[in-house]
Amino acid sequence: MKYKVGMCQMLPARDKEVSMGRFKEMAAEAASKGAEVLVFPEMWVCPYDMEIIKEFKEPEGGGFYNCMKKTAAELGVYIFGGSMPEEDGDNIYNTSFAFDRQGNLIGKHRKVHMFDIDVPGRIKITESSTITPGDKATVVDTEFGKIGLAICFDIRFAELHRKMALEGANLIVLPGVFNLTTGPAHWDISVRMRAIDNQIFFAGVQAARDPEDKVQAWGHSLAADPWGEVMASADETPQVCLFEVDTDVIDRVRGELPIMSGLKPEIYK
Repeated sequence: MKYKVGMCQMLPARDKEVSMGRFKEMAAEAASKGAEVLVFPEMWVCPYDMEIIKEFKEPEGGGFYNCMKKTAAELGVYIFGGSMPEEDGDNIYNTSFAFDRQGNLIGKHRKVHMFDIDVPGRIKITESSTITPGDKATVVDTEFGKIGLAICFDIRFAELHRKMALEGANLIVLPGVFNLTTGPAHWDISVRMRAIDNQIFFAGVQAARDPEDKVQAWGHSLAADPWGEVMASADETPQVCLFEVDTDVIDRVRGELPIMSGLKPEIYK
């Protein structure tokens, strides 16, 4: 089976209406180029800043949610809507919603691993000061098979992605906002390694870079195939990149290099 994926490297705005306008424009561009599955960045609704995120929180069913839902239905595409600050009671989650071609919600992922880092003299972020972590791996059913969904720092945890692959995902999509410290060091190799580890297709979709943001995004959205080859990539600017998933390639690579069939879970426990 073959299908086209559009990586929408969008620039978030400090105004809700502007962000939603950019979302719709980029989705329309990707669909016009033949993409059937669209993926947006982490926090496409606003800059990645804990104080700003608090101001942009919305419950499921709010304006951002309905923007994604309606856009999927109008364009007749699957949308993996990056992520947004989801308000649920007293908690805020970093949540990615997935919609089918009719605009039906088919899954949601709450970022599991909190980005609490301190690289002296370079960057310090404590995501857990604002965000409540999710507690599950997320795999959704589509007409193209199963697609796994994770968010940014989740990429660092190989076990999460192995679980999704074992549940049958032929593609994992990962919205992110890597920064100018972690991006050049680890982004490319992380995307490619998760694809190689699990012999699947992997799409890491970043936000575009705004020099005025407190945390500047690395950009460089990237897609890798089951052999780890780069299929599509971006620079740091807003743009749409397409690549094609061919599930026959997964079967071929797994036959050539027996990683998934050679697992010994009884040893790893």
